[in-house]
This record gives sequence, structure tokens and C-alpha cells, in this order.
Amino acid sequence: MNAGPRLRGLGRHFLLTLQLNFRSPQALGYGYLMPVFFLLAFGSVFRGDMPPLLAQMGQLLTITILGGACLGLPTAFVAERERGVWRRYRLLPVPTAQLVAGTLLARLVIVGSAVLLQILLARLIYHTPLPLHPAQTGLALLFVAFSFLGLGLLVAALADDVPAVQALGQCLFLPMIMIGGVGVPLAALPVWAQRVAGFMPGRYAVEVLDAGVSGTDGLRHAGFSLAALVVIGVAAGLAGTKLFRWEAGRRIGTSATVWIAAALFSWVAVGLTATLTGRLEPVLPAGAAWQAVTDEQMAQITYDDLPGDNELVTRLAPPFRAGDAQRFEEFIAKLRAWPPGQVDDPGQSVRNLLSVAAVADITADLHEAEIGRIVFNELQARHRGAELRKLLVWVILSPDAGTVVNQIPELGFRRKPAEPLVRERCVLYAKKYLGRLLGKLHD
Repeated sequence: MNAGPRLRGLGRHFLLTLQLNFRSPQALGYGYLMPVFFLLAFGSVFRGDMPPLLAQMGQLLTITILGGACLGLPTAFVAERERGVWRRYRLLPVPTAQLVAGTLLARLVIVGSAVLLQILLARLIYHTPLPLHPAQTGLALLFVAFSFLGLGLLVAALADDVPAVQALGQCLFLPMIMIGGVGVPLAALPVWAQRVAGFMPGRYAVEVLDAGVSGTDGLRHAGFSLAALVVIGVAAGLAGTKLFRWEAGRRIGTSATVWIAAALFSWVAVGLTATLTGRLEPVLPAGAAWQAVTDEQMAQITYDDLPGDNELVTRLAPPFRAGDAQRFEEFIAKLRAWPPGQVDDPGQSVRNLLSVAAVADITADLHEAEIGRIVFNELQARHRGAELRKLLVWVILSPDAGTVVNQIPELGFRRKPAEPLVRERCVLYAKKYLGRLLGKLHD
């Protein structure tokens, strides 16, 4: 067959597969309804975060792809096989691999549209920011979809009927939701569960999607996670292709055990590699990470790189004398009532307050030096000495953790500086404040 007719035939098969998928209520439920359900469920729990749902978007998008690829794909696939669709395909003068590829491509379109729907609904309902790195988020989605579609193909090859698909699919879905870092954040899991999650693709899917959606450096440091997804996807896809069945009722051969073992071994290989390379260190909750700061870490911080208090960068006024603060009573009152400075997470609250000093400095506010002093006074009023020292060390040692606030019109700042610049100034102000608390710097 010439290339032209073959391509036209594959195009028609692709469109036909899309039509068949959209006629399957179960496949559509896994592809679209389940993601919306999880979005609303997460939104009811995390809508108070700042910004809402941003920290959970990696999990939500992973659930969307997981449902569409590991449940929706095999459900539609096996339903077609039971109706004799694939038995008819067998008569076509087209290699099996091309037909399967067309089916996977159609499912990729469905998964991609479900992901886009998830992002848009999060934006419309909860005002969640759009991905920080759109192109890299798209690349991460392709890697995650590749891995999970391979798993879905294996489920379709093993399942004899649609109920069996649901049983096998849940064997993948539920562990990753419960202890794989997908449904429950890694930081909320016990240490043993975090280590087990390192053997599952869900953890790496969340990591690469989080990097694209909200990570400062994008996918720059996500090489291992991307490689893990490829390894798992290739192993599962190869096993699914080898165990492929055209007809319902046809039993898989004795070689199935070998191919299933090969697919599972890829999980073990990824987990062992992550363990040996130190990638499975326990993840502390955001609200508790600062508590793990040690005196040794505090002592290693240096202050030689700090600009002077009267220079152009990170200006800081001397301690207020009696009556000096009265000129800023209105600003101080607004700062004390500012919602981002009152969040329950102490580490995030401190980072948000430091952002105020940073934004004032970057935008060259007329009172930037005094605002830097006001923020320092407010931090000391809210936190005890030992606690504040640890919180400031955490900001210095983890400059990319949490979020920063770079748009603060409610406090009178009209400009919106770049987030990386705000993070940099937060670290500098944290050092200036810490140095004074430790007696390393003097006013």
C-alpha cells in the first residue's frame, strides 16, 4: 500500500477511534467527570491557600491523566474488542503497531483536552494562576501521558472484559492515590510511604508537572523524574504490545508472566536507583520544614555578601526612636491586617512579610528603608526569638520553597516585580534580620 492511502486510512481510523471513545459513557466518566470531581474536592479543602490550588495542580493533573490513560483507555479498548471491532481491524493490511498507535493518539487528544479543561476550571472557579512555564508544562504532560498510556495498554491487554479493566485499573489507581504522592501530598505521608512512593510513577508525574506549573526553574532539575517516566512507560507499553489480543475470549499465553514481571521490574529499578542516589529523602510538610533547621546550619550562614543598609539594594532604616513609628501608623495597621501575613503556616507567613520589604525595595518606594524596619519589627512581635531565627534560616536555605507575593496593591505598591527578584531580596532581608538577632550585625 502506498504511503498516501495508508496515511488517509490511519487518519480515518484516528477519527473513528475518537468517535468510539466519545460513545463510551465509562470512558468519558474516567476522562472528564472524575477529574472535575477531584478538582471540586481539592478546591473545598485547599481553596484558602495563597494562591488557591496552585500547590495541588501537579496532583490534580496527574489524576486527570491517570484516570484517562489507565482507566479510560483500557475501558474503551476492551469494550471495542468485545464488540468485535478489533477482530475486523485484523483484516486490514495495516501493521498492528500503527492501529494501536492511532488508538493511543486518540486517547492522548482526550487526555490533553481533559487537562486543559482542568486548568481552565481551576482558573475560573478558584482563580488559580495559569502554568508559569506553559511550554514546559506541555512537555511534562507528554512524558506523563506516555508513561500512563503504556500502563493503560498493558491493562487493556490483560483484562478479559470491562469489569476486569476496572479491577486492574484500580490496582494501579488506588495505591498511587493513597501512598504514591498523587492524592495525598508526599509531605503528609509517613516516611515509609514516601519511600514506597519512590517506586511508583505517580510521584515522578507530580514532580514534573509541579515543576512546569509553578517551579521557579521549570524542568531544569527534573531529568531523573522524566527518565523514570520514560522507563516505566516503555516497559509497560512493550509488555502491552506483546500481550495484545485481537478477539474477546482469547487467552493470553504463558509468556504473560514474563512480560508482566518485566513491566514491574521497571518500577523496582526506578525506585532502587532513586534510593541509591539519595532522591528519596523524607519530605517535610511546608509548615514544619523550618523546625528541622539546626544550629550548625545557622552557624554556616555568612553575611559578607550583604549590601549596606544605606545602599541602593535592601535599604534598612535604624531602629525607630520614640514617636518615629507614628508617621507610619496607617501602613503598620494595614500590614498587621494583611491576610497573606496571617496564614497558618509560619514559614509561609514569614516569607510573605519578607516579600513586603522586598517589593518596597525593588520598586524604590520612598519609604523602602522604613518599611524594611517595620517588617522586622512585625516579625519580632509575632514570633519568639528562637522560632524567628529558625524561620529566617529556612528562608535563606530554601529560597525556592513556598511562594512569594510580588503584587501588593492593598499596601500601596502598584508595580509587580518579577518573582525571582523578590525571592532574591527576601533572602537578603532575611540575612539582615537574622544577623541582628544573632548579634552578627549591628544597627
